[in-house]
Amino acid sequence: MTTPHTTDTTDSSPLRRWASSFGVQVSAALILGLALGLIARAMNSGDEGADNWLGTTLSTIGSSYVTLLKTAVVPLVITAIIASVGNLRKVTNAARLAVSTLLWFAFTALIAVLIGIVLGLIVQPGNHVDANAVEAAAPASQGSWLAFLTGLVPENILGLEVSTEIDSGQAESEVGFNILQLIVASGAVGIAAVKVGKPAEPFLAFVDSALAVVQKLVWWIVRIAPIGTLGLIGNAVYSYGWSTMGSLAWFVAAVYVGLALVFAVEYPVLARLNGLSVKQYFNGVWPAFQLGFVSRSSMGTMPVTQRVAERNFGVPRSYASFAVPFGATSKMDGCAAIYPSIAAIFVAQFFGVELNLLHYVLIVFVAVIGSAATAGTTGATVMLTLTLSTLGLPLEGVGLLLAIEPIVDMGRTAVNVAGQALVPAIVAKRHGILDQEAYDAPRSNYLDDDRPGAEPARVEPEPAHG
Repeated sequence: MTTPHTTDTTDSSPLRRWASSFGVQVSAALILGLALGLIARAMNSGDEGADNWLGTTLSTIGSSYVTLLKTAVVPLVITAIIASVGNLRKVTNAARLAVSTLLWFAFTALIAVLIGIVLGLIVQPGNHVDANAVEAAAPASQGSWLAFLTGLVPENILGLEVSTEIDSGQAESEVGFNILQLIVASGAVGIAAVKVGKPAEPFLAFVDSALAVVQKLVWWIVRIAPIGTLGLIGNAVYSYGWSTMGSLAWFVAAVYVGLALVFAVEYPVLARLNGLSVKQYFNGVWPAFQLGFVSRSSMGTMPVTQRVAERNFGVPRSYASFAVPFGATSKMDGCAAIYPSIAAIFVAQFFGVELNLLHYVLIVFVAVIGSAATAGTTGATVMLTLTLSTLGLPLEGVGLLLAIEPIVDMGRTAVNVAGQALVPAIVAKRHGILDQEAYDAPRSNYLDDDRPGAEPARVEPEPAHG
């Protein structure tokens, strides 16, 4: 009896495989979104205050996708951290892994902030700005060391934050999540489950199952990333355009040069020094880098960053599910190192304040230690106010940079997530738990390996079933 021969056209057609690649789809969405954003701006015919159907559509698509990403973050953080703490009981060097992760976070931030300071002194962006073209204003929110310390204490088990505002006699309440508190609470639950021992095994098994379900839902969201990308980049071009840079072009250029040096020089050098292929690093991190650029949210990109760390870099899930969520709140070389260092020098130059050696030491200190103070808040703006207040510089300087905030935020977030994926790979490599075969594997479709047998690396033994 002969077996009928079937041909898998998807696998045999290079063109079809290329067109179905996640990376190609996101890149195409970037180009299309850019074109649609320019068309939407042209449709306004010079009326800056008017909206049109295309601009509104792009804005709705982009904001809806970010909402989807953020919706998935909370259940992912809760289940991933509890499960990761439970899985770490199987790893003999769990404490060393955690300490090593923190040290590498600090070390990479140190290099990044030094790059930012050197660029600020060379470019001198504050001396190239037209004082009549920008307007200083007090920031709407500020960062503080006290807020960071109090933020470590969870107000409730879910890290919920409720704020109420009175508008036209009506009370409006908003419910949000403090991710730092959520991590602390979830970590405490995981540790308690480990301490309880055998009676907690059913609970940990339930959390593992819940995590698998949440990750599948997250992957469905990730698969429609090209649609979200189109809306996000299109709305950015439509809303701000490229002329918004104006007289702040020197500052924007300095920030992007700094971000490029971190991503294209610092990270590859650290990867190579730790025995990791630079080419594989760039290929592997690209999906998270792309999504971070358009979404402008480290937390929103976290599901993709974790998938990159596990599947593309071969980081064990039990470690990646701890390191990546923690890094998404406290590992921000773009927002907490490059940007505030150049921005602080810009503000000092604009207001004519002479900085001395102590000021630069304080900039380094805030960048290395203070990035966790922005966890669960508004990121770079809070980090900048924390830096300026520590240096004694006018907080009105934040208002000078609000016009180009969305433009620089894209690059900042992309570099953030690139570092959040690299550090776990380096730590796993140095501790001998990295799946080197997975790291070195060819990546024709980047993340398009959602098929049987394509499981992320684990420290624990693989189950018998598929």
